[in-house]
Amino acid sequence: MILRPAVPADAAALARLGADSFVAKFGHLYTPENLAGFLASTHGEHKIAREIADPAMRVMLAQGGKGLLGFCKLVMACGWPEHARGNTVIELKQLYAAPSAIGQGIGTRLMDWALAEAARFGADEMQLSVYSDNPGAQKFYARYGFEKIADIHFIVGSQRDEEFLFALRI
Repeated sequence: MILRPAVPADAAALARLGADSFVAKFGHLYTPENLAGFLASTHGEHKIAREIADPAMRVMLAQGGKGLLGFCKLVMACGWPEHARGNTVIELKQLYAAPSAIGQGIGTRLMDWALAEAARFGADEMQLSVYSDNPGAQKFYARYGFEKIADIHFIVGSQRDEEFLFALRI
């Protein structure tokens, strides 16, 4: 597995991986209408292309012999300023592994990159949101020192999910 920054030509494959990963983990929670709208707005190819081109974002890919295995997105700005404790706060937007590749260390490699990138940027805090009923992800982030700092919401169509805001002082 290698890590490499996303380039514009990756947009379609990254959009598919994001949608496939989200549906595999959370698709059962939503009506078809809510899910379709969310996937189009969050994991659509044009949206992903804009993120890759955005200088205020960093998109790192994990690639293996069979294509993309995972990705991580950093927003070099604070997602929840009302909960910020640092001066230079960034957001870990998504850290996804392909459903068939979970358990292969992809999340660890991407998280290590994200923390190193945050340090290079001069961030002193990283925030992320995690679904309240996703104990595996919560445990993963806790191993890195992230702690729950607030209850927040995540909207998918007309559905409001309970989320936790986690943060790590860097």
